[in-house]
Amino acid sequence: MTFRSFMQAALDEAQAAATRGEVPIGAVVVRDGQILAAAGNRTRALCDPTAHAEVLAIREACRLLQSERLPECDLYVTLEPCPICAGTIAAARIKRLYIGALDPKSGGTLHGAKVFSHAQCHHMPEIYDGIAAEASEKLLRAFFAAKR
Repeated sequence: MTFRSFMQAALDEAQAAATRGEVPIGAVVVRDGQILAAAGNRTRALCDPTAHAEVLAIREACRLLQSERLPECDLYVTLEPCPICAGTIAAARIKRLYIGALDPKSGGTLHGAKVFSHAQCHHMPEIYDGIAAEASEKLLRAFFAAKR
């Protein structure tokens, strides 16, 4: 089986988020080689601190599949998920997590809270990092540089 990355679709969502004035993070949920759901951050637009790209994409995939669990799905996200998103990923039972840029400051999977490493966490996806990391980092740097 040949690996096919869907990180470009997540990057497209991140770019769309930046265009809307949101922090440029994008996520896509994939099952059987097909994108089920895609989202970019919408915390400002929705006045919702939980409207992170990962959470929105997972919510939509769950809605489409009529299930609160996504055990046969993969999640591509342009930045290492925060603790809120890591908890959502675990609750949804995402099979594989593909991460673009790492986030030593606010990450919750490989840095910081390391949600998946706690005994209270009932599920840990396979994790692959560094997928299109340079493109993800560039988008974030440009967004924040423009804010300063």
